[in-house]
Amino acid sequence: MSLPSHRRTKSSKRRRSSHFALKPVATVSDKKTGIVSLTHRAAPDATEYNGHPIHVKGREKKLEKLLKKSKSKT
Repeated sequence: MSLPSHRRTKSSKRRRSSHFALKPVATVSDKKTGIVSLTHRAAPDATEYNGHPIHVKGREKKLEKLLKKSKSKT
């Protein structure tokens, strides 16, 4: 098994670790609803993305459940 031939100096360690810095998260707000989401991803409650309608699996069932709950409470 080989050993490192040179000690890693403080300056080279700092240069290497400079790439570990956290970068700001890129977010975009939806034009119609104003919901903030990550770039190139549809917002959680969006019905359109980039001008095209999207289909979310199970959306109708969730709406039916919410309506049943609201009716049973009143």
